[in-house]
This record gives sequence, C-alpha cells and structure tokens, in this order.
Amino acid sequence: MRLVFAGTPEVAVPALDALLASDRHEVVAVVTRPDAVAGRGRRLVASPVAQRAEEAGIEVLKPAKPSDPDFLARLTELAPDCCPVVAYGALLRPGALEVPKHGWVNLHFSLLPAWRGAAPVQHAVMAGDEVTGASTFLIEEGLDSGPVFGVVTEEIRPADTSGDLLTRLSHSGARLLAATMDGIADGALHAVPQPADGITLAPKINVEDARIDWHHPALRVDRLVRGCAPAPGAWTVFRGERLKLAGPVKLLPGETALAPGELAVAKNSVRIGTGSHDVELGEVQPQGKKPMRAADWARGVRIESGERLGDQGVSDHSRQAPDAAR
Repeated sequence: MRLVFAGTPEVAVPALDALLASDRHEVVAVVTRPDAVAGRGRRLVASPVAQRAEEAGIEVLKPAKPSDPDFLARLTELAPDCCPVVAYGALLRPGALEVPKHGWVNLHFSLLPAWRGAAPVQHAVMAGDEVTGASTFLIEEGLDSGPVFGVVTEEIRPADTSGDLLTRLSHSGARLLAATMDGIADGALHAVPQPADGITLAPKINVEDARIDWHHPALRVDRLVRGCAPAPGAWTVFRGERLKLAGPVKLLPGETALAPGELAVAKNSVRIGTGSHDVELGEVQPQGKKPMRAADWARGVRIESGERLGDQGVSDHSRQAPDAAR
C-alpha cells in the first residue's frame, strides 16, 4: 500500500522505521506537528518524526491543523491507501479521514477499550495495572472508540516508569502496526468493534495531577512517581519551592516511624513518611538544578529535625518552573 504516516514524538519513530523497512509498503510522506520551541536557546526544533523522515528523504507535511485546505489538497494528491498514526497529537476531522481508501489506523498504547485518551501508559502505571499493551484501530470521530484490528500485550513490571513501559510498547507496537498494514493489504484483517464494557479514560496528566500527597499510602505514592516519570514529573514542596522526584521511590514496608511528609536523613539515604509506611527517596531535582541523589540534596540543604515535604505553599516563581524545565 501507499502510506502517509502521521506521528510526532520519539515514541512514534520505531513504527515509522518498521514501515520504512517493509518491502510490502511505500511511505510516500509523513504528517507531523509544526516545529516547536525547545531547549535553553528556545529555538524552533522539528519533531523526532520529522527529523527521521528527512533523513530518509521523505516529504514532510506540517499543517497547523489537519483540516487546512492546502494540507487536504496535498494529501489527496498523494493518494494514500492508508494512513498509519502513532501519537500524532492533532484531531482528525472527516475531511482528512475520508481521503485514504482504508482510513487512518492508529497505534494506541493500551488494550482498548481501557485507557482511551492522551496518557494511557501513565494511567495504567498509576492505577497499578499488571498488564497493558497496544492496539491498532480504525480512527473515527469518537475518542479512541473505533473498531480494533489487533492487540499486543505487555507486562507492567514492579519498578517500571511510564517511560520504561512506553519504550517497550513503542517497539512491540511498531511490529503490530506493520503486521496490521500487511493484513489490511491482504484483505485478511477486519476490524472488530470495541466492547461496550470496560471503558476507562486516560486524560493528559497535568502538573497539578502530579503533585504528591504524602498522606496517601506508600504504594499509591510509588505508582504516582513512576507513572509521572519522565513527564510531567511527580513533585512536592520543600521550603516553599517545588522539588521534583526524578527517580522512583523505594518502598520500606517494615518502617512506619515517620509522619506523612516527615524527613529522616542518614548518611546515604533520605526516608520520608507516608499514609502507610516510609519510603526512601531516589533522585530529586531541586528548582533550577539538575537531578541528584536524594542524600546529596539533603546534605546541601541541611535538613532540620522535623522538617516535612508538601506542607507549604508554592512561591509564584516556582509555579512557572516545571513548564519551563520540560
């Protein structure tokens, strides 16, 4: 088939590579989000998918909206048989959906109908799911509600961050998407409607969602920290400023000596109380600094007896920093 691939972030690159490597299909163009400001220099940078397509010598389309008339005209000229999609990041309207003969086929990182939405992997980790996966489905106007072509499953390991899990799913999902294209081309694969039961939603995780409540049980804190890693990053407050947890915490089931948020510093470790039992901090990232071991941070700030995380408000300067740091 003639394919026009749509995707934007790094997690979409393995799928593009899998389709480029296929001897059964031709990727004639790539659709991605417009260049975005990034880095300390605040320069416009092309998306990872755009950069990979340019390396491969493929035409790159960057419409402000996929409903733009110029984009729709060019898409029609390209005459794709199918448009595979991975984390494109823009809403597709009927004008675009109707162009390819076999529609737009999305690779979504959950076992649909579970975790429909922008952050399925993060929500799966935060909910404590033991198994997740990826699904290929035919895009329609509803939110991730189209009929499913195929699925692949993936175990969620106890120490997985959402970044770890998404990396594995990006590769297993890439193979699934390539196989789905093969099945559609052969006429041997037909999409099956999603069941009406088991629907859960996975909206985007914002900065406030990632704030840690130390009164919650340790297991819930652990899942929040892992689910928000690497982005947007779970955080708390210390002396009026945000403190990001850059690495997972270590559960200490036998230790319950500390009140929620209370800190205890040893030579090579920092413990903190939760609503159940204590946890040990891994890496932290103070405002405006690089990630560091919690013990190194604690020595630098000279934590006093009885100090806690999370009790104070956030300064106006600190409110802006997480967005700027991402």
